[in-house]
Amino acid sequence: MELRTVLSTVAALVTGHGARAAALPSTSATITYRRVQVDGVGIFYREAGPSDAPTIVLLHGFPSSSRMFDTLIPLLATRYHLIAPDYPGFGQSEAPPPSRYAYTFDHLAQTTNALLEQLKISRYILYLQDYGGPVGYRIMVAHPERVRALVIQNANAYREGFGSKWSGIAQYWADRDAHPEQVEAFTSLEGAKLRHIGNSPNPERYNPDTWTDEYAFLSRPGQREIQAELLYDYRTNVASYLAWQAFLREHKPPTLIVWGRYDPSFIAPGADAFRRDLPDAEIHLLDAGHFALDEKVDDIARLVIDFLSRHPE
Repeated sequence: MELRTVLSTVAALVTGHGARAAALPSTSATITYRRVQVDGVGIFYREAGPSDAPTIVLLHGFPSSSRMFDTLIPLLATRYHLIAPDYPGFGQSEAPPPSRYAYTFDHLAQTTNALLEQLKISRYILYLQDYGGPVGYRIMVAHPERVRALVIQNANAYREGFGSKWSGIAQYWADRDAHPEQVEAFTSLEGAKLRHIGNSPNPERYNPDTWTDEYAFLSRPGQREIQAELLYDYRTNVASYLAWQAFLREHKPPTLIVWGRYDPSFIAPGADAFRRDLPDAEIHLLDAGHFALDEKVDDIARLVIDFLSRHPE
């Protein structure tokens, strides 16, 4: 090949005019990592995509952080403005002791909402996973006019969604001092691993760094106390299910449900239960676990883009 041809090909790829460059399905060029003070707590968040595009707020689960969206963000950043915060006590956000910050889901929702207001984001799609459910559902109920649509990924709102382990956690809710083993199991290495692999027939598809990193996070000083508080407060989410269901039934926000069928924590009937209150919801059971992005990020990105393209407002 002549030198001129080689240089032209390289230039086309670098400037984005070559066929290969045009075919790239994702971009990480706009991702930034920021910290702000919100109600006296240092909050970390990831931001990506065009600032004038529709905003998707990505709310993470336990014991993860906004890092769980690392593979999804570039796939959506070509079309959407993305905000992915770490809650207080998680990821790169500040983790004040429970004596300084009340670790309840009401409080996590208040802090997350205050962040969005501080960033002047007043209209958004909520993407909810695990703990992101009770955080996001509270924001949804408090500010229905701000929510354009919901994307629900293994974020439970029905009793049918509880796997067998929740019977033990219910004992902890009834008498927390008598059942410290529930907190031990909840913050263990084996528990972190099970949350990812679940009952998947494809364990080789899962990166072990995810659960070893999460266990390292859970082993930090003060984490056991923080997570014990939130595990105990989770009972308030169950008590709120009827109110959240009534909201969905009344307001019927456009809703996409992408649910990992191999999740032992929030089982597949929890996805189907949304049909009672959202008969028009799109529900997709995926061959994945609790953290469905581990195995099905491409499928989820395609579903989100397709769904939102049909629900622009």
